[in-house]
Amino acid sequence: MTQPDCNTILARLADTLESRLPRNGGDPASSYTAKLLARGPDAFLKKIGEEATELVMAAKDNTPERIVSETADLWFHCMVALAHYGLRPEQVLAELARREGTSGLAEKASRPEQ
Repeated sequence: MTQPDCNTILARLADTLESRLPRNGGDPASSYTAKLLARGPDAFLKKIGEEATELVMAAKDNTPERIVSETADLWFHCMVALAHYGLRPEQVLAELARREGTSGLAEKASRPEQ
C-alpha cells in the first residue's frame, strides 16, 4: 500500500472546508460541513467531544478499523474548527515539527501557565 501524501490531503481538505464557510457561500442545505459551520462553534465543538469519546471507546475495545475510522472523524471535525478560526493544518504541522525531538516534559514545562 502506497502512503498518501499527508500534507497534500490535509491542504486539499482544508481548502474544501474553507469553501464551506458561510462567508464563502457555504450552503447549509447542501453540505454537512456548511451546516455545522453555520451553526457555530458549539455545534462543531460538541462533535469534537463526541468523536474523541468514540475514539477512546474504539481504542479500549482494541478495534483497529474503528480506531482509524474514529481518528479520521476526530481529525475532520478538528479541521472544521481550524477553518472556522481561520487556521490551517499546515500551522498544526509546523507546531508538531517545532516540538519534534523535544522531550514532552520539557516542552510542557516551557509553556506559559494557563
